[in-house]
Amino acid sequence: MTSAIWEAPYASSPVIADVRVPASKSMTNRALALGSIATAPSTLRRPLRSRDTELMAAALRAIGAAVDTTADDAWIVTPATLGATAAAVDVGNAGTVLRFAPPIAALTAGTVAFDGDEAARRRPVGELLTALRTLGAEIDDAGEGRLPFTVTGRGTLPGGEVAIDASSSSQLVSGLLVAGARYDQGVTVQHTAARAVPNQPHIAMTVAMLRDRGVTVEVGESATRWRVSPGPIGPADEAIEPDLSSAAPFLAAAVVTGGRVRVPDWPRTSTQPGALLPKLLERFGATVAVDDDGLTVTGGRVTGADLDLRDAGELTPVLAAVAAVADGPSTLTGIDYLRGHETDRLAALSRELGRLGADVAELADGLTIRPKPLRGARFATYDDHRLAMAAAVIGLVVPGVLVENVETTAKTFPAFAAQWSAMAAGAGVGS
Repeated sequence: MTSAIWEAPYASSPVIADVRVPASKSMTNRALALGSIATAPSTLRRPLRSRDTELMAAALRAIGAAVDTTADDAWIVTPATLGATAAAVDVGNAGTVLRFAPPIAALTAGTVAFDGDEAARRRPVGELLTALRTLGAEIDDAGEGRLPFTVTGRGTLPGGEVAIDASSSSQLVSGLLVAGARYDQGVTVQHTAARAVPNQPHIAMTVAMLRDRGVTVEVGESATRWRVSPGPIGPADEAIEPDLSSAAPFLAAAVVTGGRVRVPDWPRTSTQPGALLPKLLERFGATVAVDDDGLTVTGGRVTGADLDLRDAGELTPVLAAVAAVADGPSTLTGIDYLRGHETDRLAALSRELGRLGADVAELADGLTIRPKPLRGARFATYDDHRLAMAAAVIGLVVPGVLVENVETTAKTFPAFAAQWSAMAAGAGVGS
């Protein structure tokens, strides 16, 4: 079935807007997972309701937790009993569900079958499954190291020390850390590859949330070794931060149109990769201010930039869109692991930005973007929410950008298209 085409709004004047973004998907899903194996019920305040978080809630229900998502402003997670169960989990195309739920399922006394979208079957998870076997879990993946697979638990897991190559995803580490306190010996994770674990802020987020719940976590000086001591995971009553990465396209709107966008409630400090946005947008010539009113980005001349995005890969599609309308070349590096995300993001960005007229070359670990005059054209999103957001950014300054399946933004931002159109309308919409 082909989704309807969405013509990205074109802004005939600079975008001036205040924009509130939904809650963090990464924090919501970590809080859900931790709540499912805590010692008492937890409350998530102002959580994100999206496809990925609904998939996580459903996965944890299948494993045995009670997750009440009736109210939009407060979800209640009652821990799983982790007794005998035969369950099926649909991970969709959610990396957090794919990598956080199996280590929890290994604590059950039954068999949990995992599968997901076709794209999820291509996402790297073999290192996690091998690690779980080393820690004492029974895994049947037909030797493929990918979906579909089953996890058969015995009601407990020995745990211990495990070596893993996590250079493809920080979630391979975080998934083990989240459940590790419930393993008999806890868990020690040693990253073995020379290439660094990407998106280190997401591991810092996992560590901080564990510590907030009373878990003892030790982090090695080189950020290649993590130790979670065995013990209880306390309940939490936690307000979820705004999703700073979902703010990226709106802040980029100010940059590419020479406008001004403010995001209220921007945290002074955060473990989200999106917290790097202010410095990254400054590299493209924007002026940035963070104060008690939030984060304000003001655009001017859009310059090219050379950026290492290893710790902020999810920002790459939107930043590539900014680079495509800059007045000089840009190089985005450190992001080879994006080839294993919702789609091969490097290949997709090269293909789709090129379709609009940009000169894009793939590197071993990134992209070089040399701006050229852009034109409207169809922009495929490959069921990737970040690609849809990138197309929307370019559409503000290039008429006729036709976005396939903008509905894929429901993964993290269900109201994206409506909110984007309202912002653009405030600037005046050209044809």
